[in-house]
Amino acid sequence: MLSVLLNVTYRRLFAAQIVALIGTGLLTVALGLLAYDLAGSNAGAVLGTALTIKMLAYVGLAPVINALVARWPRKRVLIGADLIRAAMALCLPFITDVWQIYVVIFLLQSASATFTPAFQSLIPTILKDERDYTRALSLSRLAYDMEALVSPAIAALLLTVVSYNNLFLGTVAGFLFSAFMVAMTVLPRVTASAAPQTSLWHRTTLGARIFWRNGRLRSLLALNLVVAAPTALVLVNTVVYVRDVLHRPDTDLALALACFGVGSVIVALSAPRILDRFGDRAVMLTGAASIPLVLAGATALTLLGVPGTGWWLLLGLWFLLGAANSTILTPSSRLLRDASTEETRPYVFTAQFSFSHACYILTYPLAGWVGSVAGLGWAALALTIIAMIGSAGAFLSWPRHDAAAATEPAEREQSVEQSARQRTGSRP
Repeated sequence: MLSVLLNVTYRRLFAAQIVALIGTGLLTVALGLLAYDLAGSNAGAVLGTALTIKMLAYVGLAPVINALVARWPRKRVLIGADLIRAAMALCLPFITDVWQIYVVIFLLQSASATFTPAFQSLIPTILKDERDYTRALSLSRLAYDMEALVSPAIAALLLTVVSYNNLFLGTVAGFLFSAFMVAMTVLPRVTASAAPQTSLWHRTTLGARIFWRNGRLRSLLALNLVVAAPTALVLVNTVVYVRDVLHRPDTDLALALACFGVGSVIVALSAPRILDRFGDRAVMLTGAASIPLVLAGATALTLLGVPGTGWWLLLGLWFLLGAANSTILTPSSRLLRDASTEETRPYVFTAQFSFSHACYILTYPLAGWVGSVAGLGWAALALTIIAMIGSAGAFLSWPRHDAAAATEPAEREQSVEQSARQRTGSRP
């Protein structure tokens, strides 16, 4: 899998991604401590609002920003977004009121909503071979999972010698390093998209329309919902499972979250070989079928209780949820690449960025609010039902003759856009 790093351009961009992810992890820890300093016992409400603002920026602004910057060179977009993120992170140590957190987080995450889809859509242009691209997707999934494990450890070590405000400086350094690596990299010249000659509305909705016309991408929409259900249960309610349900010490919280990450890492490492043998449809729909079953197990564990073995069952269930999630997340960008051309690729990746995060606007409150009002078991049951609905939609939407669907020329989308340009002329 590491052979893909022989590509100098990809290696530099991957290094930029790794350092920026670690910086973001430090930001998460420091932001929680800052919220506690400003709001005390209401810190959870502050962080919940900040996360909601983050998701709203991802969902609402990403397509619009992508349409606005479509005329700009990709390198300028990536560097500009990194510099804005660094500037916003630099403001955080000087914040004195809660509302300022919301403003800074909105601007920072708006820049992230610009950077991430542009970065992801660039990789297929750099790695044109399908096997190399699959290896890159596995490395990217591995990077996200390892960041969740490594960043808290780094933050804990740094907090033994510096105050939490200095962690924000680590975030700034991460974004500046990312901008530097992008600036030092010779990016491939992407064919200028003619879509900017159409209206802003046409460009903003282009990715969504391509999703709707493609059966595999419609299935991916449903798979986003499947992934969001276990992710919300794990991230929001693991602490409640560990402390209130199983009465375990605080240190076991990290162990439970690590099991979720380890399951994902193992699948990401084996993904290139599995996908070569079984293909996207079999692998991703296996994950879609597995997640509701494992969530049903978590529901039974909560509602019925299993004295004595509940802790080990929880670790096993979290491991399986991480593995099943990775079977969907790792290959998903292959579907986006196959359904787009170089002209339409930024719009398709941006649409997936927005659609996937929109699902969390549903599942995060569901996991938290139902869990606190009706009980943890009912929250797990509600998320199981959400996953079942998404899984059914994925199976029904994905064409049975997947090989034929996958080989449909992506240039069809280009001809559709050419027709649209002829109809709309050169409206601004």
